Amino acid sequence: MKAILNKQQLEITIKRLAHQILENHISLEDTVIIGIQPRGIYLSDQIVSEIKKELHLKKIKYGKLDITFYRDDIRKQLHVANQTDILFSIEGKKVVLIDDVLYTGRTIRAALDALMDFGRPEKVELCVLIDRRFSRQLPIQPDYTGKAIDSIVSQKVKVNWTKSEVVLY
Repeated sequence: MKAILNKQQLEITIKRLAHQILENHISLEDTVIIGIQPRGIYLSDQIVSEIKKELHLKKIKYGKLDITFYRDDIRKQLHVANQTDILFSIEGKKVVLIDDVLYTGRTIRAALDALMDFGRPEKVELCVLIDRRFSRQLPIQPDYTGKAIDSIVSQKVKVNWTKSEVVLY
């Protein structure tokens, strides 16, 4: 097992990602933030909290997206759905999609399909905590990356939010 990010590094990385998003979306007027259920919402909750602190806002357009039934592996096993919580249209908006680990790209493809049920966005950007660069099966790349790592297929990346650490094993 190898530590990728410890607690302090994780906190700094989350703040950096929030600031990078703000650099490109300073007013947030036409921007919505969407966390991918289940693991992406831990990251998106913290990024949204940082953005609110930085801009002294009480509320921003933030939703949580369940992609369970949009996945291409749904036929192989029974999945338990999470809750989608998007109480606004994304029609013509800039969407920042947030997930914890980008691996094959299939989760993001499913999220893009699911997003279309809420309108046609002007633009979709991807923010991830960890980018497993050489594992992609689809041509999907993040716009905002916490840390890019090189790993082999047999290795796993675990983001442990209770311990505030990221490990490779």
